[in-house]
Order: sequence, then C-alpha cells, then structure tokens
Amino acid sequence: MTPAPPPSAAEPAWTDLDSASGRPLHPAAREAMLAAYDAGYADVRRLHHAGRRARAVLDNAREVVAESLQVRPDEVTFTGSGTEAVHRGLLGLVRGRRREGSVVVRSAVEHSAVLHAADFAERESGTTSDAVVVDPTGRVDLDALAGRLAAHAAPGGPGTALVALQSANHEVGTRQPVEQAAAIAAGHGVPLLVDACASVGWEPLPTGWAVATASAHKWGGPSGVGVLLVRKHARWRDPSPADDRGDRRAVGFESAPGALAAAAALQATLAESDRTARRVAALVDRVRGEVARTVPEVDVVGDPTDRLPHLLTFSCLYVDGEALVSVLDREGFGVGSGSACTASTHEPSHVLAAMGALTQGNVRISLHPGTTEAEVDRFLAVLPRVVRDLRAEIGA
Repeated sequence: MTPAPPPSAAEPAWTDLDSASGRPLHPAAREAMLAAYDAGYADVRRLHHAGRRARAVLDNAREVVAESLQVRPDEVTFTGSGTEAVHRGLLGLVRGRRREGSVVVRSAVEHSAVLHAADFAERESGTTSDAVVVDPTGRVDLDALAGRLAAHAAPGGPGTALVALQSANHEVGTRQPVEQAAAIAAGHGVPLLVDACASVGWEPLPTGWAVATASAHKWGGPSGVGVLLVRKHARWRDPSPADDRGDRRAVGFESAPGALAAAAALQATLAESDRTARRVAALVDRVRGEVARTVPEVDVVGDPTDRLPHLLTFSCLYVDGEALVSVLDREGFGVGSGSACTASTHEPSHVLAAMGALTQGNVRISLHPGTTEAEVDRFLAVLPRVVRDLRAEIGA
C-alpha cells in the first residue's frame, strides 16, 4: 500500500493549539537527526566501525541531555516514549523496594501512565495504590501526603514503595510542590518518582527525586523518544526480562539518531525557554481572561499564576466536549478535550473530577513556541460563537 501524502500547503489554514500531543520538530532536531542517520544507524553493541560510530552518537546525546537537565550521563536512559519511561521508572522502584513497602502513593491527578503502571503493579506484584487528594487548583495536599506516609509506616503497616508526583499537571498546568513533597518522602525513607513530561523544555527539572521521566516530542524532539532518569542511589531494579544491552535500564534497540535529535532540540529549546515562556504565558493569560469574559457559564481551571506557561483548560456548561473539539477543528483549530491522557476513550477527566471542577465541555489548549498573537486572536473570536451555537442546538 502506498503511504498517504502529507497535507498540501494549499489546504485551508489550521492552527495547532494542542502541543501537549506533540509540537513541531525543532529545526535543530531535524538537522541533527538527518546527520545522525548516516553515522548512527547501526547497533551500538557492535564492536565494528559502524557500531562504534552509532555508540558515539548515542553517548553524545546522553551527555547533552545530562548537561541540559543537570544530571550525570550514566543516569540518563533513552526509552521508546515518555509513557514507557514512566512505566519502567515506577515498576523498577516497586521491584527494587519490595521489601520496604507495598504501597504506591500518588496524587489523584497523575497522568494515566502512572495510574496504569500502578494498576499493573497491583495485579502482578500485590502492591496497592493510594491516591492523595488535591486542592481546587489541582495541587497535592502536602499534609494529606505526610499523613498517608506516616500511616503506612506505622507498626504493622504495609510500608510505602514510592511516591509518584508530577512536576506540573499535564492538563491544567498547575505546578506541584515537588521539593516539599520530596522532603516529606525522604523523612520516611521513601523515594520520589517525578513525571516531568509536561514541564521539561519549559523550565528546569525540580530537585529531590530518585527517578524522573520526560518525553522528547513535548519539547520539539521526535516522537518515539522518552527519557528515564534514575539517580545512582535509587533502589531501582529492572522490571523486564533480561536484555543484553549496554544500558541495563533500556529495552531493545535504542534509536541513536532519535536520541541525538531529542538532545539537540532540548538544548536549543532550553536556550530559548525564558523568552519563549514569557511570551507564551502572556498569550495564555489573554485567553484565560477573554474566555471568562466572553463565554457565559464557563469554569477556567488550574492555578492562575503558579502554573506552566503554555497550558490552559476551561469547561463550558451544557456543551459536549467531543462536539466542541470537532466544531473547532472545522473552524481551523486543534484543541484537546476530556482527560489529556485518555481523550481517545472520551472519558471524563479524572484530573478535573479530583479538583471538583466541571468535567463536561472542557477544552485544553497548549501553545507551542511558534503560536502567534494573530492565531490566538482568531481563536478568541471564534470560540464564543461555537459555544453559543452548540448550546442552541440542545436548547440550553
């Protein structure tokens, strides 16, 4: 079967306001990947010339990522996706700490990758999952976290295997108090897993974690490349069948060109991040204010200031989220709806439900660095009419 051609440049203008699903490939990534395909195609385990060249490409990528994220090169592993990094990170801690505890403590608003890994651990390893409540902005309750850890550590208690806490919420943008949570966990001798997929590329990695994860397509790198960071002191054990890789935390054949492209994009993106974040945050602030002003019966959620610069979610009463996404797409705008991590199932957002926010008719926008003021203006001009028309169809 002949592959379908890419969209024609003559097609109507369409604006991507859903960079959470991936942003355009950074020019630095494109250049690095094309160059690396010639030098990094071989298996990095091979001792011949092509294998050594591929190993050099992969090692270079690892060093660049390590420098960018302020970690050691031997703490960096490239995976097939951010989801794989989360799964391996969590399950590796569960296996490494099975004698210390059997409870996975997490916030109630973690990405589905964490929820699914915790469910898998429960089925396969007999662990349990304990969700800690969040406030109306989506921020974890630190007192409740401390209480759960103390209860599990009490005599006769099951003990805690790990705490999982995102750096910032992937759906509403609220930053989490990672350093404070890490201190609480450390006081009980419990490691912290930080899902940083939403924030890496926009701001520095927080501190205090034992395992952290990231996803290259979120910062302009290629899809199919994730990053798993495991501190040297972490009690992490490989949860997969044995594989004769040089990096025992990796599974299968790492893509050296993909890793180098991800590293190049990360380095370039972080160099531009301060300026880009200020500009994009101003656009999101404008959307936040205008939506609240021009769309009746709307709930704009998440922390208004202590948040990622590019993310915003709002919910429209009496509107179906799937219909809203479809109409906005026809109007030339790509947005997200439902849960940021399970939108394909059309399930209500577990994040918004945990926050006590409206879960129907929600729209998630996530701007990429190239988003323009004109694109935002056009979206704000179209949105009130679209919501009004959809409500009129059902007599609301």
